[in-house]
Amino acid sequence: MERPTLHVVSLSGGKDSTATLLVALDLHGRDNVRAVFADTGNEHEATYEYALDYLPQALGIAVDVVRADFTDEFATKRANLARIAAGEPESAVYGKREFMYAWTPEAAARALELLHPTGNPFLDLCMVRGGFPSRKRQFCTEYLKRNPLTEYAIGLIDEGHFVESWQGVRADESEARRWLPHYEWRGGHYAVFRPILRWNVSDVFEAHEVAGIVPNPLYREGMSRVGCMPCINAQKVEIREIARRFPEHIERIAAWERLVSEVCRPRSPVSFFHLGTQSHTGQSSTIEAVVEWSKTTRGGRQYDLLADAEPATACASAYGLCE
Repeated sequence: MERPTLHVVSLSGGKDSTATLLVALDLHGRDNVRAVFADTGNEHEATYEYALDYLPQALGIAVDVVRADFTDEFATKRANLARIAAGEPESAVYGKREFMYAWTPEAAARALELLHPTGNPFLDLCMVRGGFPSRKRQFCTEYLKRNPLTEYAIGLIDEGHFVESWQGVRADESEARRWLPHYEWRGGHYAVFRPILRWNVSDVFEAHEVAGIVPNPLYREGMSRVGCMPCINAQKVEIREIARRFPEHIERIAAWERLVSEVCRPRSPVSFFHLGTQSHTGQSSTIEAVVEWSKTTRGGRQYDLLADAEPATACASAYGLCE
């Protein structure tokens, strides 16, 4: 017996995933489409409102929410640190692997006092991993989005559906995406479809306009991408805009840096952005340091005197939405 197909759209609240959802609804209707939002815990409140309130009301749909849970990982790490705090050598806990920064019983005991799940997926992931993701170790996507979304799809397959996962990626975003196929059958009642792969940015915003859907308001507030606030891959100008417009999010990241520092290996450098973000070796890449760098020109040697010429409330768009 042929399985009924569910077209599952991974919705981030950004322009591309929203356009993908609009195409899916237009082609297959509400009854055959599922929108699912992977909550990373590092989103701007405007994105939560857009993806979980505005779009469901405007489109007459429900949006399912998935969140990663690291309770088991916390239990394992706490058990290991408790052994070290009690005096066991680290080699007895982690084997003969060599680490640049070693645990001491005192440091392990201090970490144990703070090492508890917060309920925020992004922060919890960084606490159990002992640091923040980076461009070379971008584990956030795997643990906070890919894995929860895969579990969601498996649940639908177990219910008897064929799942077609709709991904809002475009070929002009990166070299790697340029060679992706439109459609991939993965076996096991699961396939991947990329309907807007050959679209450009204008096509994406045109789809919003045709459907009568307003894009995420962050695109009019200096953001070129919508998702994590900020993303570890945020551009220099975007970091500056976040600091100007949403300083509370910079303060939140600074607090996260302090907490993660307390629960990771002693003396190991912990920062939200990867070391060397400011293009100078040996520099701290804490969120405050990177924000200061974002205000500069000439390789960080001079402050950009024109950067704050416009008020923080002024409309600014990388896609011409303010024109």
